[in-house]
Amino acid sequence: MMAIDLFSADPAHYAAVRPGYPAALFEWIADAAPARGCAWDCGTGNGQAAVALARHFEWVEATDLSAAQIAHAKPHPKVRYRAMAAEATDFPDETFDAVCVAQALHWFDMDRFGPELDRVLKPGGLFAAWGYGGFSLNPAFDAALRRAVLDPIAAYWAPQNQLLWGGYRAVPLPYPDIDVPCIRMPVLADLAGVIAYLKSWSAVRLHAEAHGDGLLREAAEALLPVWGGPPSTVQALEFSFHLRAVRKLR
Repeated sequence: MMAIDLFSADPAHYAAVRPGYPAALFEWIADAAPARGCAWDCGTGNGQAAVALARHFEWVEATDLSAAQIAHAKPHPKVRYRAMAAEATDFPDETFDAVCVAQALHWFDMDRFGPELDRVLKPGGLFAAWGYGGFSLNPAFDAALRRAVLDPIAAYWAPQNQLLWGGYRAVPLPYPDIDVPCIRMPVLADLAGVIAYLKSWSAVRLHAEAHGDGLLREAAEALLPVWGGPPSTVQALEFSFHLRAVRKLR
């Protein structure tokens, strides 16, 4: 199976609207890694995780299959961005104290990525993969979102998304699992921010290619009565968050 890139079509929008990850996640990664020398953010996208890792590690390598995503990544003096497939890199053996994959592991060719991970990770090194799924506000909003968006786009999700929604438990990894903390991911947004975030979903884009771009306009109208205030009202959305981590023993 080949690695898949579904996010080069509008990288600027993707970079602008994707939520950040909780600070507690990166604090835990830094504590769980054997050292804080070098980390690899693999499948970096717009660089959100890379910049957060750079607060805890001396140096971060950040790679992505999409050169368009790399072009819109957030610059940082301790991060080097390069367009490179996760499954075939030019990093020296045993380079990294930690290897991280944020919201991307389900797109990798694991038959090839597993050996590459084993090659570049130091003995005792940490591998962590995480991602977020759906979000919730209140029962009325959640039901309206399902009717207006989730049900219409259900057939347009790539099957790989099931791996993410299952917390990556079905992904074969070469090392034993370790205990991970429970990470909460609340995100503040107004209604326009929610619609902009939905627009970044690959399934929404594929639905628009097949049926036109009316879905999100209709969704905004359906969601407004259950938003709990004017569209500019900022609400706290609770995202589902999945984290899996393993450690290289030798």
